[in-house]
Amino acid sequence: MLLTIDLGNTNLTIGLYDVETKHASSLPPVHHWRLATEDARMPDEYGLQFLGLLTHIGKTPADLTGICLASVVPPLTGRVAQACREYLKCEPLIVDAGVKTGIRIRYEDPRAVGADRVADAVAVQALYGGPACVIDFGTATTFNAITKDGQYLGGAITAGINLAADALFTHTAKLARVDIQRPPSVIGRNTVHAMQSGLLFG
Repeated sequence: MLLTIDLGNTNLTIGLYDVETKHASSLPPVHHWRLATEDARMPDEYGLQFLGLLTHIGKTPADLTGICLASVVPPLTGRVAQACREYLKCEPLIVDAGVKTGIRIRYEDPRAVGADRVADAVAVQALYGGPACVIDFGTATTFNAITKDGQYLGGAITAGINLAADALFTHTAKLARVDIQRPPSVIGRNTVHAMQSGLLFG
């Protein structure tokens, strides 16, 4: 089984895939979990969490054939990799622009492309082919352009919905925090609906 770890600024998302017969990108995960990304967490804490999740579903590190780690949090990448080595007994493949993925990166500095954006490009190319625009909603929202022949061209990065909502709440005197949900109309007829419209459609 393949364990995938997406280490983001807000969440650490884990997927477990049965890849005995098919490519992981063509399968739904057998199990998946979402944990909070904690800057202070140490390798032992991550390792024990990973072991606990596997144990909870009746699996052990011996069931793993590989681990793939994509991280946009460099200070935690080494800690999570160490946890994989020490507790799951597996050296993780760390996704970055230097990994051979079949995607040719046409960015000015390919090493500057985030692992999340590389993984997005690989997945859309494997599942749907190009040309494509992949939108990834995280702490930052990214837009990524992939050509018909699988080249990553670049894209755009903007504040994610939660980050934008926090900025409105923190830096304005009269705007309160709102739930992020679809308002009844794009044209908000009260402040809450106007903010929700701006966050989702703006």
